Amino acid sequence: MPTSATAREIYSETEAAQSLGITLAELYRLLDQHIFTDGSPRPQRLEFRYADLLLVGVWSNSSPKLLRMPRRN
Repeated sequence: MPTSATAREIYSETEAAQSLGITLAELYRLLDQHIFTDGSPRPQRLEFRYADLLLVGVWSNSSPKLLRMPRRN
């Protein structure tokens, strides 16, 4: 995520992916891998706050030193 970016209140899915420098497909993959893990479908339209983008950014640039939570079953 660019450090010169000004934090806004709400980001669309497309704006979130662009801010993170990833594709929309990659954004959806990360959300499905880390959030929508209980079998429920991802909502049709998502909105993100700046803090959400920070977390997704960590997931997209994760290194081996990042501790991952176990998947919910």
